[in-house]
Amino acid sequence: MQTPSGSALSDLRETLRRDGFSFVTGSVMLDLFEQRHALDDWARFADSWNDLAPDAYLASVGHHRTRRFAVFAAGSSGAIVRQPHQPHYQSRDYNNLQGGIERWFEPVLAEIAESVSLRTVLAFCRDFYGELSPEVAAWHIEVHQFRIEARPGEPGQPTPEGVHRDGVNYVLVLLIDRHNIVSGTTTIHAADGRELGSFTLTHPMDAALVDDSRVFHGVTAVEAQDPGQPSHRDVLVVTLRAVS
Repeated sequence: MQTPSGSALSDLRETLRRDGFSFVTGSVMLDLFEQRHALDDWARFADSWNDLAPDAYLASVGHHRTRRFAVFAAGSSGAIVRQPHQPHYQSRDYNNLQGGIERWFEPVLAEIAESVSLRTVLAFCRDFYGELSPEVAAWHIEVHQFRIEARPGEPGQPTPEGVHRDGVNYVLVLLIDRHNIVSGTTTIHAADGRELGSFTLTHPMDAALVDDSRVFHGVTAVEAQDPGQPSHRDVLVVTLRAVS
């Protein structure tokens, strides 16, 4: 007999195989994570979004987005090892706004990279997506901490490149926090542009699981609910690309 978490994992994998994406509520994600390890340092992990660096590559809209970046290497099992700091690169085939250049972002802080919370998320991603691609022996994993801000009369753009693919195999988008924000709806699209689904990450740990090889995704602009107060949308994005 399957445990509740085992049943949830089986259902999620079936949804990914069928549709190429799935929305998962925060309560389910928390249970899946804590089946691996109690997230005792989650508050400190989430607080690190207050110490991100401006995205200098976004020119006129860069002041809306801050971020940090790290790369990890993983086999199909065993240790997940942080790699030397390196640039984030996407070809113009996947990012027509900022593709074709090496983008150097400030690194994820060492204590966050080694935190129980992040390590638990990474292990979940490697094992969950590894079951979908058992032929993959090694993964290149990229971790992005993003904060998108909205200001009076200036919506924030979570995906300034529009509806896109990331050029990887799989993606996890995990909501960390949203404060004084409206909208920010995730949309999933087929290659011909048809919308396949939409949902809004509203509670901590609400997540989108995406098969990037099959579907495109985007997020609508976020606006401040109360223009007189600070507002932000914090997400963790983890991407996995098979290493040949």
